[in-house]
Amino acid sequence: MLVFPNAKINLGLQITERLPNGYHSINTCIYPIPLKDALEFVPARKKTSFNSSGSSIPTDGKDNLVLRAYKLLKRDFQLPEIDIHLHKNIPIGAGLGGGSADAAFMLKALNEYFQLFLDDSILEDYASQLGSDCPFFIANQPAMAAGTGTDVQSLDFNLSGLHMILIHPGIHISTQEAYSGVTPKAPSSDLTEVLLSKDFDRWRDELVNDFEESVFEKQPLLAEIKKELYDHGAVYAAMSGSGSSIFGLFEDKPEDISTLNSKFFYKNLSL
Repeated sequence: MLVFPNAKINLGLQITERLPNGYHSINTCIYPIPLKDALEFVPARKKTSFNSSGSSIPTDGKDNLVLRAYKLLKRDFQLPEIDIHLHKNIPIGAGLGGGSADAAFMLKALNEYFQLFLDDSILEDYASQLGSDCPFFIANQPAMAAGTGTDVQSLDFNLSGLHMILIHPGIHISTQEAYSGVTPKAPSSDLTEVLLSKDFDRWRDELVNDFEESVFEKQPLLAEIKKELYDHGAVYAAMSGSGSSIFGLFEDKPEDISTLNSKFFYKNLSL
């Protein structure tokens, strides 16, 4: 079975509280974008295997999230052995949720292929055991995420008709590193209300990613990229997640930005 896990961006990201377990409470809008990996599995002749191509996937000694998703369902269901191949196109460690998408799409594909008949709420419960962004990718629709990111509520909101330039400068920022630089605070605005206003002047002032201040201080190149997107006509630009990808939204399809296109991972996408 072949599926195509897609990336996401964050529109605003408020870090509101540090929890006793060391995690943080957040508010954010997560939005799917048409940048995709390719994930396939077939029946195995021997034991289950996992291999990958495309961008190199770093390892911390643990199973890849895709394999962990398979083992999570295998714990509760009699799944046969399979061979898994993942082609990585979404930049890794970029704030785009690629690993979470791969894991969630694996859960959905296994559910469909082996006819487990699990509804989305059950799949979201499994996904929450794999990572904060994973539950979002089950429904894979615009949503508000709260708590540690696993409390996902769908949002009737879309960016259709806009265009996006997405830039990843090859800088890896760990989530732990990003959180270490922020001080949680009460939200200064209602994120949902600001989003739904579709007022881009308000977005620039109030739709803030709380990671940007400390991350940009350590990585000034990211602030320069954001400024250049605005200089080229973006109506809104921000860092996605804990970084380091920067995106800009445009009302008209933008020309390629050659000074950026030649240096970094760069996509000019229609939403």
